[in-house]
Amino acid sequence: MAEARQQLEMLERLVHSTDEADLRAAAANPHLNEDLGLALLKRRDISSAVLQDLAKNTEALKTRSILVALVCHPRTPRFISLPASRTLHTFEMMNVAMQPAVPADLKIAVEQSIIDRLENMSLGERITLGKRGSTRIAERLLRDPELQIIQLALVNSHLTEACVVRALMIEDEVDERFVKLVAEHPKWSLRTDVRAALLRNPKTPMGTAITIVHQLPADVARDALKNSNLPTSVKNYLMIEVQNRRG
Repeated sequence: MAEARQQLEMLERLVHSTDEADLRAAAANPHLNEDLGLALLKRRDISSAVLQDLAKNTEALKTRSILVALVCHPRTPRFISLPASRTLHTFEMMNVAMQPAVPADLKIAVEQSIIDRLENMSLGERITLGKRGSTRIAERLLRDPELQIIQLALVNSHLTEACVVRALMIEDEVDERFVKLVAEHPKWSLRTDVRAALLRNPKTPMGTAITIVHQLPADVARDALKNSNLPTSVKNYLMIEVQNRRG
């Protein structure tokens, strides 16, 4: 017990040292526990050499929280953080993607890894991602086969208007139920760019399109209809409606 206590006290001194050699010794020590490992990774003044030593510490990396924190550290070299991120569980990845200090390229790679896993995820996992996922994840879930997931993604606080517009423009992959949800949504249905995108989508019901034409400024409605993939007969009818408004 006394020897173990001395080991921990020594490690604690090393973790809080300002000496590079001390920090590298702590990072490489197989007795580095979760608390001390996380304390070391909270430091933003440690070098990439220290982080590389920690990445080689297989005993310390058996602790998942240390592995996640190593991936998240802004000074962890990409040749370490990128491969390590692929070994994370889905919600560990989501945690990485939501950290503001995570470099943009790593965040994009992690989000793509999550997207690549979506087809094999359970409904429960996708429900959680729909509620809490990052912007890119929420946008991708707008094309989920389950209506419940689409509904959750639409109220995700990270979803943006641009995401909804882009989803409406991917016509081959857009579910009619998604178009209907957007058209009736208390937030997104009020946005001008979303209304214009609905006018361009061939799956927008005619009644909805007529309502939108009367809500949008005439010039905006006309421009949207010029680039619309609605059936020709519907477009022509709506164009007459716009012209009547202008008259």
